[in-house]
Amino acid sequence: MNNETFELFFAMLSVALLAGTVVILAARLLASRNAVARTIVTGFSPLALPLAAAVTTTCTLGSLYFSEIVNYKPCIMCWYQRIMMYPLAIILIVAIIAKDAKVWRYATPLAAIGIMISAYHWFLERFPNLETGVCDADVPCEFIWFEHFGFVTLPFMAFTGFLAVLVFTTLPTQKSE
Repeated sequence: MNNETFELFFAMLSVALLAGTVVILAARLLASRNAVARTIVTGFSPLALPLAAAVTTTCTLGSLYFSEIVNYKPCIMCWYQRIMMYPLAIILIVAIIAKDAKVWRYATPLAAIGIMISAYHWFLERFPNLETGVCDADVPCEFIWFEHFGFVTLPFMAFTGFLAVLVFTTLPTQKSE
């Protein structure tokens, strides 16, 4: 398979993850008033942590594939996102093994910071004039390696991964255990 196939695969995976995350978030917000939403949240809760670990592991392996196999050079903002994502993959896997129900306490800050960095990076791609001098001239942050569906780029994929982790690890049943 060529890298365009992987790009499209990860782009579709990102859009599907975003759709699923929005459904879970909406159900969570409506759970106090809606029995169907409450059922969705209750049914999804046991899968939330393993799915968050799968998401971060997939994001980590995907970023390594694109930088090490395909040779897409990561910019400064990409490195900042990796600094948030890579530990999350390990932390969430360890939390599953250790049955750590309080993983949200240390996963949430990493995911929240990652959301801000990846959102800023995605906006830099759209509006390069927002660049504040943080980017390198050799590998500019506004450079787009690939784009699918008119909006899915590497920073957007990172954003969806971080958002999913934030939503999944903060489900009420995750905190109350």
